[in-house]
Amino acid sequence: MLNHNKLIVSHAPFWHNGSSISTRSYHTMIAALPAVLMGIFQYGPRALGVVSLSISFAIIWELAINKITRRTVSIGDGNAALIGLLFAMLLPATSPWWLVATGTFVAVVIGKHIYGGIGGNPFNPVLIGFAILIAAWRDFFDFNEVLVNYDLGFAMVYPLAAAKHLGTAGIESFSTAGLLLGQQTGGIGSTFGLGLILGGMYLIARGFIRWEISLSFLAGVFVTALLFHINNSELYAGPFFHLFTGYTLIGAFFLAPEDSSSPVNFIPMLIYGVGAGIMTVLIRNIGSFVDGVPFAILLMNLINPLCDKIRPKALGKVG
Repeated sequence: MLNHNKLIVSHAPFWHNGSSISTRSYHTMIAALPAVLMGIFQYGPRALGVVSLSISFAIIWELAINKITRRTVSIGDGNAALIGLLFAMLLPATSPWWLVATGTFVAVVIGKHIYGGIGGNPFNPVLIGFAILIAAWRDFFDFNEVLVNYDLGFAMVYPLAAAKHLGTAGIESFSTAGLLLGQQTGGIGSTFGLGLILGGMYLIARGFIRWEISLSFLAGVFVTALLFHINNSELYAGPFFHLFTGYTLIGAFFLAPEDSSSPVNFIPMLIYGVGAGIMTVLIRNIGSFVDGVPFAILLMNLINPLCDKIRPKALGKVG
C-alpha cells in the first residue's frame, strides 16, 4: 500500500500580526512629509499644486480601474495616494498638469494593475511611470532649464549636471551640509537629504522597510563613487556628493525597498542593494543620463527573482 503524506491544516481563526497595506502606506507618507514640506517651502505654491495633482490623479486612476474591472474599491488602503506622493517627489515643481496625469496613469494602471495589483508588480510602479516620462519628454527633467525662473538664494544649477559636464570644478559651491539641508535643485521631494534620512530611519525603526536594502544601496553608491574619485579626482565627484544629490536618498529609503519588486531574503537583499548602488554611479559617471537611480533600481527589479533564488541551506539531513 502506498504511504501518502498527510498535510495538517488548522482551522480559523488565525492570528494576524496587525500589519496592513493601509498602515504601511500612511506611515510611509508620514515619513516622506518632511522632504515634501521642504520642497513646497522652497518652490512655493506651484510645487504644492504638483503634489496635490499627482495624489489626486493617482486616486482617480485607481478608482477608475476598480470600476472598469469590477473589483472592490481599493483607494482606502492608501497605496494609490502613496504612489502619487512618491511620484510627485521626483518631479520638478514646473511640471505641467498633463505630465503629472500621464505619469500617474502609467504608474497606477500599467505599473501596478496590469500585473494584478498590489503584490503582483515586478517593477516599482512609481519608477515605471517616471521612466516612461523621462524617455518621452526628457526636456521636462532638465532641472537647469525648467527651474531657471525660480530664485532660491543659492546656485541655480543642478549638482549632478554640473558634476557630469564640468567635473569637480563645477560642484565647488556645494557643501555636504548644504546638500543635506536642501540647498540644491531637483525633484520636489528629493533635495532635503536630512529629511529623507530621518524618514528612512523612521520606516526602518517601525519595520516597514528592511535596513539591508537601504544601507547596501548607499554602500554601493559610496564605494563605487570613491573608486571613481580615487582614479580621477578632477573628473569624478567624491562619494558624499553622490550620496546627498539627485535621487539617491529617496531611492534608498522609499523606492528600492518596495515590497513586491525587492527580495525578501538576507543575501539577496544585499546583492540587490549593492547592485543598484553600483549601477547608479556607473550611469551617472559614464552613462547618458544625469541621474541613474531610477534606472538602476528598475534594472535590479528585473533580476530580483534570480536574486531571491539564493536561499540559506536548510537545517537537518534527509533521512
